Amino acid sequence: MIMLYLLFFRVNCSFYFKIGACRHGDRCSRLHNKPTFSQTILIQNIYRNPQNSAQTADASRCAISDVEMQEHYDEFFEEVFTEMEEKYGEVEEMNVCDNLGDHLVGNVYVKFRHEEDAEKAVMDLNNRWFNGQPIHAELSPVTDFREACCRQYEMGECTRGGFCNFMHLKPISRELRRELYGRRRKRHRSRSRSRERRSRSRDRRRDRERRRSRDRERSGRF
Repeated sequence: MIMLYLLFFRVNCSFYFKIGACRHGDRCSRLHNKPTFSQTILIQNIYRNPQNSAQTADASRCAISDVEMQEHYDEFFEEVFTEMEEKYGEVEEMNVCDNLGDHLVGNVYVKFRHEEDAEKAVMDLNNRWFNGQPIHAELSPVTDFREACCRQYEMGECTRGGFCNFMHLKPISRELRRELYGRRRKRHRSRSRSRERRSRSRDRRRDRERRRSRDRERSGRF
C-alpha cells in the first residue's frame, strides 16, 4: 500500500523541471514529467571537451592552450547552430553545458522560435549520428536558462566545480556571437522592411481603387 501511495502521489522533480536532467535519472524518487511540446530540445552528451579527454598513453594530460580550446569550441558551436537553423527553423538561443556530471556533460540545449520546429528537430535528430555516435534528442522543459544556470559559477565562485547540479554554460567568443546572432537581427530587419513595403503597396492600391471609385461615381458609370 505504501508503495502504491508513493507511486500515485510523487511530487515533480525540481531539478528535472529546471535543467531538463537529473543526476538520479530513472531512479529518481520524484516525477520527471517529459513535455509533449516545447520550444527547447536537449541533445544529450554531444559536446566533447578536448581538455577532459586529451590524455597521453601514460594517462597524463595533454596540454591544450586556451586559444586552441576556444577555437575548437567555436567550430563545434557554429556547426551545430547553423545545422539547426538551416534544417529545422529559427534558433532563439543555444547553450552548451561545461559540467562533468554524467547527466549534464556535453549537453546542448537549443531553443527554437516555434514549437513545431523543435518537434521536427527531435524526430529527425534521433535518426542521425554525430562524430561516430548516435544522437539522443528530446523535448526539454527548460525555457528560462537564467533559472537553470549556476549563479555562483557565473560570478566565478562555484565551489562544486564541474559536478555542480546546475548548468555551467560554456561561452562562445564575442566574434562568433556577433556573427550568429547578428545574422538573425539582419533577417528580422529585412522581414520588417519587407512587411512595411507590402503594407505601403497595399495602401497605394487602396488609394488608387478609392480614386477610381470616386471618378466612376462622378461620371455616372458603374
